[in-house]
Amino acid sequence: MADPSSRARTVEWEDPRPTAARSREMSGLELLEAIRVGRLPPPPIAVLMGFSILELAEGRVTFTVVPAEYHYNPIGVVHGGLAATLLDTVMGCAVHSKLPRGRGYTTLDVQVRYLRPLTVDTGRILATGAAVHVGGRMATAEGRVVDEAGRLYATGTTSCLLFDVPAPER
Repeated sequence: MADPSSRARTVEWEDPRPTAARSREMSGLELLEAIRVGRLPPPPIAVLMGFSILELAEGRVTFTVVPAEYHYNPIGVVHGGLAATLLDTVMGCAVHSKLPRGRGYTTLDVQVRYLRPLTVDTGRILATGAAVHVGGRMATAEGRVVDEAGRLYATGTTSCLLFDVPAPER
């Protein structure tokens, strides 16, 4: 008989390399829209964490996730890494949504401020990222994590390095 306190979770994802190759042919907004509507698979991190794109516009994105028991830390609340990863995702995607084909970004830093704990009782949360500045080499963005009643759980800011996406190796 199985231990009643035991839990299991299986995660399956698609190879991210074909999406990365296709991303070279699209603007950031086009890539994110293709993922949102299912023309391209979500990245493995989104599958692992349970993120999905709710809304998308140039310079602004909203993702959702429902905090689950598998997000918990040892003290009985959702690990802060869920909010931090979610904020890094929406802020980076807000920047990416403003980039033309052939340009990419990487996060340089993320600042997260936690305002209240997340639990399974919180229900669905929404994280919105907004690009503040997108220049030639650097970009900045800010983000917020709220529940469906609009209560604020975390805020964040980020700086991103912008670069030309390298041509595929032959």
